[in-house]
Amino acid sequence: MNYFRYKQFNKDVITVAVGYYLRYALSYRDISEILRERGVNVHHSTVYRWVQEYAPILYQIWKKKHKKLITNGVLMRRTSK
Repeated sequence: MNYFRYKQFNKDVITVAVGYYLRYALSYRDISEILRERGVNVHHSTVYRWVQEYAPILYQIWKKKHKKLITNGVLMRRTSK
């Protein structure tokens, strides 16, 4: 499914902005400033809306890629024999 359809900015810009927020715990204004240094002029409220919209989606994608076996509340890694 194309989550970035009909957006003004490229999906790479949106993904990088949300990734900065989630990984480094930067403020929306800091992320806006970092993107502006890279030539993308984005208002901090736009970054806020992106985080609200795409953080849950990116989390679900990450969760699918990093599955772990959960048994009785204990995390166990899959092992192959």
